[in-house]
Amino acid sequence: MLGLKLPTDPRWVRIVEKNIEEILTDHAYCEQKAASTGISLIVSFPEYSELVEEMVALVKEEISHFKMVHDRILNRGWTLGRDRKDDYVIALHKFFPKGGSRTTQLVHRLLYAALIEARSCERFRLLSEEINDTELKSFYRKLMVSEANHYTMFLGFARKYGNVEEVNQKWQDLLEYEAEIMRALGKKEHIHG
Repeated sequence: MLGLKLPTDPRWVRIVEKNIEEILTDHAYCEQKAASTGISLIVSFPEYSELVEEMVALVKEEISHFKMVHDRILNRGWTLGRDRKDDYVIALHKFFPKGGSRTTQLVHRLLYAALIEARSCERFRLLSEEINDTELKSFYRKLMVSEANHYTMFLGFARKYGNVEEVNQKWQDLLEYEAEIMRALGKKEHIHG
């Protein structure tokens, strides 16, 4: 369903289990950044009313996810750590050239967002199936469904606002590029890296 060209090595879950505090901190910031992406799309493209409406809902949902992750951090007696750079997102954002029309910029941002959500969904599925922590297993199962909905929403908007054939080709090219990024990652307790 997600179209990812390189699945996450299941051994990544064992890395995560060695430092649950780190994955929860990284996850919390991923949710915060997802909310920020929604706000940024509203600010940058206010003329797309349907997109704005969906982004308002997304921001609310993502910030509620941040709170859920933060609550789990607190319940385990920890505090939210500092934000870390996301090597995955940094590398991903190098794919499309800068500039172009506003529509092209919008489509590229939507495709990036779709792919980040798709990879998150894939990682959440893996955690929901493989992690030994029963509370987190259930938690990630619920979040997986939400991420899948976000992925399809962003991809749908990209196809709506861009030329469908061009968007589909860009999507396939981006998926291939993302697989190359993933070959070098997956060795840290990060949601994407």
